[in-house]
Amino acid sequence: MSPFLWEQHCCLPLTPDAEVAELARYPLGSYLSVNVGYSRQRTTDTLELLHAFRAAAVADGRFRLVETLADVGAPGAIALAFDLEDAGPLGGDLDTVRVFHELGVRSLLPTYNHANAAGCGCLDTEDTGLDLAEHTDVPMIYSHANFAALWEHPRNITDDQARACAATGGVIGINGVGIFLGRNRPEQAAERVEAMADHIQYGAELVGIEHIGIGSDYSFDAADFNAELTENPGAFSDAYTAWGPLQWTAPEELLGLDSVPGLDQVLAARGFTPADLAAVFGGNFCRAAAKVWR
Repeated sequence: MSPFLWEQHCCLPLTPDAEVAELARYPLGSYLSVNVGYSRQRTTDTLELLHAFRAAAVADGRFRLVETLADVGAPGAIALAFDLEDAGPLGGDLDTVRVFHELGVRSLLPTYNHANAAGCGCLDTEDTGLDLAEHTDVPMIYSHANFAALWEHPRNITDDQARACAATGGVIGINGVGIFLGRNRPEQAAERVEAMADHIQYGAELVGIEHIGIGSDYSFDAADFNAELTENPGAFSDAYTAWGPLQWTAPEELLGLDSVPGLDQVLAARGFTPADLAAVFGGNFCRAAAKVWR
């Protein structure tokens, strides 16, 4: 039996007419955090997306909109919440946090690639992630990040960042994006899954398995995103564009639902126990959410 899946970050097209039904490629019973904005979106843009996505999810019938943890894990539905990949959609007004929370946003990255009023981005030289870890009194997370020790990329985190996150009781969500794994050719689907397993194993040895989760960053808008890289080069460095069009690890490849051996199967073959898999695929992020969500 596949473990419960807590997917801490995936992406639909950032348009109100996006096909929310595509999220049903994840198994029933999963929890999904779906991106509704990053640095380019205004508050009004994100509100429009939230209302559209929520309405489509309710109309579909396979999704349960999340308000509390009690809404997560029902076997007959996919629990759906939302996240922001930058503080930009707040529009400089912290009162907007409450508005977004009421509409199902349950996690927020203060910054994306570049600095803003909340701090420095992952492509900047200063490291505000360590500042967050120092000052928070609840668990912080890296929603979708891999380890620079295995693949040196500015989007990946250092061992010091990982340790600081773990010290807060937080969780690091391993992602399946080819350029962040060093496996970005289209024919490398199985290698991407193996590379995800490498990062999970490394993280478990570095900070403990209780601090590792899944944030695959799967993009249902792959064509749109790759076009964005070309059309809006100022928003992305060559750290994104140097390896050609981005490739992702699909939802079906996380839990062995495709021709590629699933991540759960790969980890089991490496000696991860059912309890280990339950922690990585869902339990760890669920524990952190229980300490943070209000």
